[in-house]
Amino acid sequence: MANTPQAKKRIRRNDRRALINRVRVSRIRTFVKQVEAALEAGDKATALAAISKVQPELARGVAKGVLHKNTAARKFSRLTKRIAALA
Repeated sequence: MANTPQAKKRIRRNDRRALINRVRVSRIRTFVKQVEAALEAGDKATALAAISKVQPELARGVAKGVLHKNTAARKFSRLTKRIAALA
C-alpha cells in the first residue's frame, strides 16, 4: 500500500488516466467495428466512408499514447486491404 502522499496521489491520478484511456480505446474499437460491419455486408461505399473516420481516430490514439504506432498502422493497413478486395 502507498505510504507517501505522492504515492497516494499517483494512484489517484493513474485511476483517472486509466478511465480516460479506456474510453479512448473503446471509441477506436467502435469505429473499427463500423468498418468491419460494412465489409461483412459487402458495402464498399459505406466501408470507404467508415475508414475515413477510423484513420484519424487511430492517429489520435497513437498521439495520446493508448496505441503503439505500428499497431495502428497494422490495423489501418489490414482494413484498407480488405476494402480493396471488395472490388
